[in-house]
Amino acid sequence: MATLKHISSKNSNYTAIEAYLVYQHDEFTGKQLLDEHGKSKLRESYLLDTLECGDFSFATACLLANRKYGKNTQHGDIKSHQYIISFDPRDAADNGLTMEKAQALGLQFCKDNFPGHPAIVCTHPDGHNHSGNIHVHIVIGSIRTREVGRKPYMQKPRDWHEGMKHSSTAQTMRHLRVEVMELCEGAGLYQIDLLNGSKERVSEAEYWARRRGQLKLDRENAALTATGQQPRQKKFETVKDTLRRQISSVLYRATSFEDFSAKLMQQYSIAVKESRGRHDPSPPERNGLHKGHGRGNRRNGELDQQLPAQDSGVQERW
Repeated sequence: MATLKHISSKNSNYTAIEAYLVYQHDEFTGKQLLDEHGKSKLRESYLLDTLECGDFSFATACLLANRKYGKNTQHGDIKSHQYIISFDPRDAADNGLTMEKAQALGLQFCKDNFPGHPAIVCTHPDGHNHSGNIHVHIVIGSIRTREVGRKPYMQKPRDWHEGMKHSSTAQTMRHLRVEVMELCEGAGLYQIDLLNGSKERVSEAEYWARRRGQLKLDRENAALTATGQQPRQKKFETVKDTLRRQISSVLYRATSFEDFSAKLMQQYSIAVKESRGRHDPSPPERNGLHKGHGRGNRRNGELDQQLPAQDSGVQERW
């Protein structure tokens, strides 16, 4: 089940992008790992190619484009975009996916969808969570250096004219997700429907909060085990994880919005407040509200059927 992730960057140090792809980094601090001689350690395995860079490196090609078109001069300008295609870990054993095949697919995807942009395409054999998923990093300079043919998903002249900047709009992302699905289908790889959101979507910040919290909890549990004590908790939960679990435990037993709100308050001391038509829960330990869109895009059809018509839109925020 290949997935597609987009990251925009305002970092003007283009060489740092290639360094990340080539050298080993600490997954929590982001710092390069050094060997016993103090030199940066290369990744054990990777494949890397550049496109639309001419005889220059990716960094130089991007800097030349910035200078030629007089763009990306401000700190807040988006200098590059990264798209990561992560393939299903089962594809290697079941469908014959290799790094070489993934790199070829990534190169074709880049040529088809980001023509005119200086680009790096780099394939890694595994993710930082060691799940065994081959994945491809596609990094493009934000400025298009030549005119390209207009495609159906392109809405404005900036999407195909020379000297314009790439814009990752909702329409663009929808198109790219379809492209990934068709890419996997054509290559005989596992795939899911990328056009419909997952039941639980977490932000980059929450993902790393989970990773750091779990690592800390594992260390604490190891210390307890070493002294003969039994750990009380094995899985770390972020504040939002806890909130989701508490809401879900009440949601399916509620018969109306008033019942839902009352149960949350009685069982967990969580007040549900309304702000600009949005209903947001406020845990007792937090001063501010947890905005509905920050907990994922889960929709609960079960509650739609349980609540009166005038309340049927309330639960969509959870």
